[in-house]
Amino acid sequence: MTSGDPALLKAQYRAFAGQLPLMYALLVANTWLLAWTHMAHAPPWLTVGAPALLTLSCLVRFAQWWRGRGQVPDPAQARRALVWSTRLAWPLALAFTLWALALFPYGDAYARSHVAFYMATSATVIQLYMMHLRPAMLGVAIIFNGGFILFFATTGEPTFVAMALGVALMTFGVVSTLLRQYRRFTALVGARLHAERLGAENLRLANIDSLTRLPNRRAFFATLTEACARADANGTRLAVGIIDLDGFKPINDLHGHLAGDRLLRQVGRRLAKLADGRVHLARLGGDEFALIAEDLGDDAAYVAFARHVCAQLREPFQLQDMALQVTATMGLVLYPDLAGHAEDLYERADYALYHGKRQHRGGVSLFSADHHHRIQHEAAIEQALRNADLEAQLSVAFQPIMCMATGKALAFEALARWTHPQLGPVSPADFIPVAERAGLVHRITRILLGKALAEAAHWPEPVGLSFNLSMHDLGSGEDLARLLELIELSGVHPARIDMEITETAVLHDTAQLQRATGQLRGLGCGVSLDDFGTGFSSLSQLLALPLTKIKIDRRFVTGIPDKPTSMKIVRSLLALSRDMELGCVIEGVETREELAVLRELGGNLMQGYLFARPMPAEAVRAWLESAQRAPAPAGA
Repeated sequence: MTSGDPALLKAQYRAFAGQLPLMYALLVANTWLLAWTHMAHAPPWLTVGAPALLTLSCLVRFAQWWRGRGQVPDPAQARRALVWSTRLAWPLALAFTLWALALFPYGDAYARSHVAFYMATSATVIQLYMMHLRPAMLGVAIIFNGGFILFFATTGEPTFVAMALGVALMTFGVVSTLLRQYRRFTALVGARLHAERLGAENLRLANIDSLTRLPNRRAFFATLTEACARADANGTRLAVGIIDLDGFKPINDLHGHLAGDRLLRQVGRRLAKLADGRVHLARLGGDEFALIAEDLGDDAAYVAFARHVCAQLREPFQLQDMALQVTATMGLVLYPDLAGHAEDLYERADYALYHGKRQHRGGVSLFSADHHHRIQHEAAIEQALRNADLEAQLSVAFQPIMCMATGKALAFEALARWTHPQLGPVSPADFIPVAERAGLVHRITRILLGKALAEAAHWPEPVGLSFNLSMHDLGSGEDLARLLELIELSGVHPARIDMEITETAVLHDTAQLQRATGQLRGLGCGVSLDDFGTGFSSLSQLLALPLTKIKIDRRFVTGIPDKPTSMKIVRSLLALSRDMELGCVIEGVETREELAVLRELGGNLMQGYLFARPMPAEAVRAWLESAQRAPAPAGA
C-alpha cells in the first residue's frame, strides 16, 4: 500500500513520473527482441499478436506517465496514481511472465536460454524502476522472479535449475537492497519535510513581531508588494495606513516599560481582530503599527475604515488594576492614486502621519495632492539647505516679551530667518522641520544662537534672550556641549538666557531631556516650556524638569473674549504656574480686548503683535529706546 504521508506521496509520484516512461520503453524493446528470436519457431500469435497487445498496454501507461512527469499533483491525486500503478503492476507482470514461459517450448537451447535471460533481466529492470513504490516492486518480484524460479527449477535440466537458484539468490539480494533504499528514500523525504517545516516555522517567526504576535515590518513590506501586484493585475485600489499611538511614551515613563509592553500586546490583539482577507495589520516597531486595506471601495470607505481603527484604539485598555487610554493618529495614502509603488506608499503614509501628529492628533490624515506638492517643496528646501551658505543666509529676528507690571521688555525671543538666493525668504515653519528630518538642525541652531548672543551682548543688562531649541539639539551630550560652549564664550551672562523647549520634545526621551535641561540650569540659564497645554505630556513629567517658565500657546489666546473655554484653560494654566512658582508667558496677544481679558485673568508676561512684530537685529536697540519713552498699551 502507498503511504498516507502527503509529502512522501508527492515524492513517490515525482520519482515515478520521471522513471516509468523509460522502464516501459526498455520493457517493450526487450520484449520485441525475445519475439524476434522466436519468430522462426513459435506461432505468430505468440511472436506478433501477444507482444503487440503487451506493447499497446505499455504505450498507454507510457503516455500517461509521460504527460504527468512535469506536474505536481495534490496528495489525493498522487495517491490515486500510485494505487492504480500498484494494482496494474501485478496483472502486467503476470502477463509478461506467462507470455515468456509460453515461448519456452519453442526453439533450440539458445532460444530457451534467451527466455530465461529475458525474464531475469526484465524482472531486475522493473524492480529497480519501481523501488520507490514498495508494494509494486514486491509484486513484480513475486510474480516475475517467483514464476521464473518455480518454472526453471522444475525442468530437471541442471543448467536451468542452477539458473533458478542463481535468480533466487539474486532476487533476495536485489529485493533486500531495494527495501533498504526505500527506507533511505522515505527517511530522506522525511528529513527534507522536517527541514522544510523548520524553515517555514523560522520564516514565520522571522515575520512575526514577538511582542504583539502581529506580522512585523519585514512581513508588512512583503505583503504590501504582493497587494500592489494584485491591485495592478485586477485594476483595484488599496490603502496603506501608518498608525502611531499618541501618549504612549508618558505611559512608559510613568508606569514602566512592562506596562508599556502589556499595552502594546493589547493593542496588537485589538488590531488583530480587524484583520481579514482584505485587511492586513502589522507592527512596524515601538508604538507604530501599519495596515493594508484592499478593495474597500471609494475614498470615503477607506477613510471610514481608518477612523474605525482609530476609534477602536481610543477605547480604554485594562491593565491589571488600572485602565489606560491612548489615542491613535493615522497617516493614510491610496494606491495607485498618489503613489506609484510600495516604497512611495509607505513614505507618503508616513508623511501624512507626520502632518497628522502636528495638526490633529487622534484622527486620520489622508495623503493629498497638497501633501505631494509639499513633499516636492520640502525636497527643494532640503537640497537648498545642504548647498546653502547658511552662515551668510541665516539671520535672527527678535520679538519682545513684555512685562505688564513695568510696561517694559523683559526679554526678546530670537526667531530664525532664512533668505535663499533662489527660493527667497523661507518660513522657519517650513525649513526647521526639514532640517530636523535631514539632520541639519544642529548646524542651524549653532549659527542662529551665535548670532542671537552676539546681538544680546549689546542690549541693556536686564533685557534677556529667549532662544528656541529643537528636540534634536538636546538628543546627545556632544551637541549640547557645543551650545553650552557658545554661551560661555558669548559674554552674555547665562542668567539672561532662556532656552525654550516644546512640550512635544518631552515625549521623545524624558530622561535625556532631564539631563540636558539640568546642564542648562547648572550653567545658570533659564528653561522655558513652549506651547504649554498642546502636548500629551503628564504633569509628573513636567515636574521632573527644572523649568523656570511656561509659555501658553496662542491658540488659547486668539479670540479669548468670546471663548469661555479658552478663558478657563488660561486661568487654570496661570494658577498652575503660580503654584509651581514658574513664570508664565502668554503668546499671540494681538488685540487690546485680548489683553484686557488676560490681565483680568492674572497674566503679566505677554508677547504678540499688539506690542511689536518680529524685528531685525539692528532695530532692537532703537525699539528699546523708544519703548522706554512710550506709554504701555491700554490695559497694561
